[in-house]
Amino acid sequence: MHAPASARSAPAPPAGLPDRLERGAPHPLGAHWDGLGVNIAVFSAHAERIELCLFDAEGRHELARLDLPECTDEIWHGYLPGAGPGMVYGLRAHGPFDPAAGHRFNPHKLLLDPYARQLRGELRWSDALAGAAPRGGRERGPDRRDSAHCVPKCVVTHDDFVWGDDHPPRVPWERTVIYEAHVRGLTMRHPAVPAHQRGTFAGLAHPAVIEHLLRLGITTVELMPVQAILHDRVLFDRGLVNYWGYQTLGFFAPERRYLSAPESRDEIRAAIRRLHQAGIEVILDVVYNHTGEGDETGPTLCWRGLDNASYYRLEAEDRRRYVNHSGTGNTLDLAHPRVLQMVTDSLRHWVTSYHVDGFRFDLASILGREGSGFDPGAGLLDAIRQDPVLAQVKLIAEPWDLGPEGYQLGRFPPGFAEWNDRFRDTVRRFWAGDAEARPELAARLTASAELFDRHRRRPWASVNYVTAHDGFTLHDLTAYARKHNEANGEGNRDGSDHNLSRNWGVEGETDDPAINATREAVGRAMIATLLASAGTPMLLAGDELRRTQKGNNNAYCQDNPLSWIDWTRAEEPAPRRMRDFVARCIALRARLAPLRPTRFLHGTEEPWPGLSDIAWFDAEGRPKTPQAWAQPGHTLVLRRIWPGAGTVQATLLLLNADAVAHRFALPDPPLDWRRVLDTARPDAPEEPVPGREIEVAAHAAVLLACTLGGERP
Repeated sequence: MHAPASARSAPAPPAGLPDRLERGAPHPLGAHWDGLGVNIAVFSAHAERIELCLFDAEGRHELARLDLPECTDEIWHGYLPGAGPGMVYGLRAHGPFDPAAGHRFNPHKLLLDPYARQLRGELRWSDALAGAAPRGGRERGPDRRDSAHCVPKCVVTHDDFVWGDDHPPRVPWERTVIYEAHVRGLTMRHPAVPAHQRGTFAGLAHPAVIEHLLRLGITTVELMPVQAILHDRVLFDRGLVNYWGYQTLGFFAPERRYLSAPESRDEIRAAIRRLHQAGIEVILDVVYNHTGEGDETGPTLCWRGLDNASYYRLEAEDRRRYVNHSGTGNTLDLAHPRVLQMVTDSLRHWVTSYHVDGFRFDLASILGREGSGFDPGAGLLDAIRQDPVLAQVKLIAEPWDLGPEGYQLGRFPPGFAEWNDRFRDTVRRFWAGDAEARPELAARLTASAELFDRHRRRPWASVNYVTAHDGFTLHDLTAYARKHNEANGEGNRDGSDHNLSRNWGVEGETDDPAINATREAVGRAMIATLLASAGTPMLLAGDELRRTQKGNNNAYCQDNPLSWIDWTRAEEPAPRRMRDFVARCIALRARLAPLRPTRFLHGTEEPWPGLSDIAWFDAEGRPKTPQAWAQPGHTLVLRRIWPGAGTVQATLLLLNADAVAHRFALPDPPLDWRRVLDTARPDAPEEPVPGREIEVAAHAAVLLACTLGGERP
């Protein structure tokens, strides 16, 4: 069945523009100004006709519909002489409406250009966005209501930003400290940021924010999604929004809410340039595993209307339905060459046009799914690794999805780092008092070598974290034993029940000084463990200020003070102590090479005569035996030796997750140890360690360090 042409006749073109398009060229994809006109190129393997729809400057009134006159190698293209930057447009695609075959063409629906670099206007939820007209639970045919008044419009752009002497900081992986932040939540409550800049890229680049990052020692900011975001209708109906942003509306266009002037894309460039000047990298969290169009009941906005059967993975048994490895209703078919091209073109756009320094890939197992399942050599992963632009930036995978065998931690190819949730869970277990966690903790402290030490990968491949946007904050991890997500309007059914948290006696906030002291101590111990571990550490923005979400572990829809960092707390005693402590730990990590080894340590090398690169001991100073590892307990000692800055350094990490203090005997041979960090005494100065024993308080970590001498004799 074919969809009929739009019910009303196509409007005439605006004055000064021709009434038809010239042939144009099939490349590059998208709308590009060449100084004399605009070339339009759109991929669709199954369309029978595609129209370019021109709008007035505000995007409210459709002025003309012009057929793309040529189709070359499944790319529809045309050229509009006299058009230029600022041209507002959309697309309409004609073809079969045959859901059983995977086709959902409907020219009544205005479509976004998948390559649009700027959007104008907001999506307005309406039943007119539906591509199909339902009847009795079935799709009886195409919905004939025009959707143009509901959708944003595309804008032709021209990049002429002056980058000056900007250059990427290129922070070495082994010196990288990541700070995961939300552009809006980071500055919405910052008193030093002008009101009109709060929640925007201009706020991110404010001197007070950069000063805070530098004071902590952050090298790399990882921003939650900043590509154009769709706010789900179910949230709209509840008066909420998709705050986290993991529903993409456009892969090339920035989210308008994050700009103090709604279409000033140069604000992003200026922010990145200022961060680069401070030596700070910018990584973007990107979502290429699915789009915001949802399942077959979702809106027709772009990809579904242009070529549903090419862009999406459809169920083999019923092509009306979508493969849903993302958990959001659909999954992009990243094995299709044009979909793969869209992703790599988008990534290159953000690197070349915005100078970003890397990407964190949401649900990245989908990126490696071929016909038979996950493949580390999948086409998209290979394309990214060999790309001369993308191979130069940091690449981080979230190594799981919701499909069969979706958990792929440690299986991504060389060149990718990976979020390590086993580090998160193990550190939480140990400091919550799990006496069985020690053997697993040992593996996590050493960059999970059993997972990552293959194909010449380095320890930095393990991105270690205790908290992230998804889950409890560090404060809430020590204040809540259960999630409290009632504000999300889902009956507290959303969010994980497996938090490995502990409230230490009272659920939520308390005035009990002993409980609060324990919570602070455990929080410091987890931060110290994170920053003393081999691998790449990642901190959640606001944890250094003891930010709370009041027990909400899934604040994806909370664009309000529940999610925003409360900077007024920064000078209160407890947040100030934590901020200074985090900065001290990061500074120690930068100073002490054994905390950030550039190779996996297995105890097989001697950086110093008679001393192996890594060794484990019990609290009595004895080397750990297999029998000792099998015993439960709350204490652990790790010695590491590694060269750095012309010297050979040694560190000794002593961990005590018990509820009582323990005296630790220092292992042989005697070394000139200094206590450089004690989480029980966060303000204590560095000091020599007299004798051969040291007391470690309850719920505490102590770090000792010494310099053995010059490079190994």
